Amino acid sequence: EAAGMDYFCEQVQQKDVGRRMQVGQELLEYLGDPARSPDVEQDQQRLDKVIDELTAWVNSSNFKVALLGLDVLGAFVDRLSGRFKPYIGTVLLPLIDRMGDAKDQVREQAQNLILKLMCEAAPPMYIWERLAVGFKHKNYRSREGVCLCLVATLNIYGAQPLILSKLVPHLCIAFGDSNSQVRDAAILAIVEVYRHVGEKVRIDLTKRGIPPGR
Repeated sequence: EAAGMDYFCEQVQQKDVGRRMQVGQELLEYLGDPARSPDVEQDQQRLDKVIDELTAWVNSSNFKVALLGLDVLGAFVDRLSGRFKPYIGTVLLPLIDRMGDAKDQVREQAQNLILKLMCEAAPPMYIWERLAVGFKHKNYRSREGVCLCLVATLNIYGAQPLILSKLVPHLCIAFGDSNSQVRDAAILAIVEVYRHVGEKVRIDLTKRGIPPGR
């Protein structure tokens, strides 16, 4: 019998890694073929459950499961586009955590999914208002990741859709971070902001008590 959302709702709850890998691939194929999957949005509670479970995959200590969870959530974003917006609050915190992962590939995938959300699910500033908590994350790699994500956002969208006055104060705090990688990433981000808005940002930094030499 052809697998449908009821089947996946049950299967994504499996804890066995091998089974998760198999189900994840099946779900990717299913979502990629709209003709095969007309029931994705038929039952809101069922869809909520599947997204919740996949968010738990992203949190998995097994990096292959985490990567597959990121892939499948990306496929849901492609499929639902703006209708994915209600889930942004659910998925962003695990994505901020994963931007602090020890593996480059996981960090990269997490950032790509955040950028995909900006492109397909909600405006960039909507995402950034929820992403800004990452500047204070306990993991230095996550703090660094959020700064680098801002660089990537500016590269793709420019400064227009962002309210930079809400983000620059976070970068100013990151200049004094205990970790040098975070400090470097914050400087990189402010250079990117400067590239887009020019002198205004220098004046703003002076007002915030950043030494002129800095």
